Amino acid sequence: MLATLARAADPQNARLLFPGVVACAVAAAAAGFLGEHYGAPVLLFALLLGLAMNFLGEQGPCRPGIEFCAKTVLRIGVALLGLRITLAQAAALGWGPLLLVLICVAATIALSMVAARRLGFQSLFGLLTGGAVAICGASAALALAAALPAHPQKERATLFTVIGVSALSTFAMVAYPMVVKGLGLDARAAGIFLGATIHDVAQVVGAGYSLSTETGDAATLVKLLRVAMLLPVIVLAAALTRRRLAAEGAAGAGGQRPPLLPGFAVGFAVLVAINSTGIVPAALQTLGNETSRWCLVAAMAGIGMKTQLKELATVGFKPVALMIGETVFLAALALALMRWLG
Repeated sequence: MLATLARAADPQNARLLFPGVVACAVAAAAAGFLGEHYGAPVLLFALLLGLAMNFLGEQGPCRPGIEFCAKTVLRIGVALLGLRITLAQAAALGWGPLLLVLICVAATIALSMVAARRLGFQSLFGLLTGGAVAICGASAALALAAALPAHPQKERATLFTVIGVSALSTFAMVAYPMVVKGLGLDARAAGIFLGATIHDVAQVVGAGYSLSTETGDAATLVKLLRVAMLLPVIVLAAALTRRRLAAEGAAGAGGQRPPLLPGFAVGFAVLVAINSTGIVPAALQTLGNETSRWCLVAAMAGIGMKTQLKELATVGFKPVALMIGETVFLAALALALMRWLG
């Protein structure tokens, strides 16, 4: 993430990113104005405005800056959320959320691999889609794809997974807050459910903080527990790849792989640790919180601008049904485990 920021600061790259960053900033400012005057979630307004400006993300001078906001600015915003949270708050969640995350991730991926085979796909496709749904959305899909063996349909499968999980996560961000209100969950329980079930980090943050600060903090913590599960799942993917290549008598493909844990998750954890010491001045916490909020609003606008829902129609019904089934299963399992774990 630091290397990306250093490249963005280069004058030539800054000129390339400027139009798209300005477009996201304008959408973020408009969302802030609407949220302040109409009392609705700012992040939701940013998403809707971004979708209305979708044409900017397809081609043209705005595209690089929109990608920058949707990825790098998002990660900065999430990392800075660490200044809102302390280890004491994390400990207050108890062992229940950790056990819930472990069971949900393992069960969702296992079911996805079995269901993929039943639908006529390779089990590794189920690992790809199930990992994206169970862990952290598009970033998990890209990380897992790098660990899987080369295949003629690999790029198409990866593209579908990224588009599908982004679309489902956007839907969940809007629908799940209504679900938790309908179920009468308190702020902590609502945060645990949102953090355990919504796919992408941005949408977890958007859904959580649209309800309350306490819900958003709990949702973010639980979501970061899911992100941490990326490491063992990538190890699993690599092991399955080696086994398949060995069975086929093929050599492993080269290429650069993404880090085992995203940099924003490491940054979030570091800031939580620093904030837990009590040495961070209140003014700096306020500045970090405001910077984080605007980064997330701009990133949400960028995500809306680059979302191409119409491309889902080109992949057929079975993969769509698989990912919808994974999403429904994860939500139902999380609710059941929350009742069982108390």
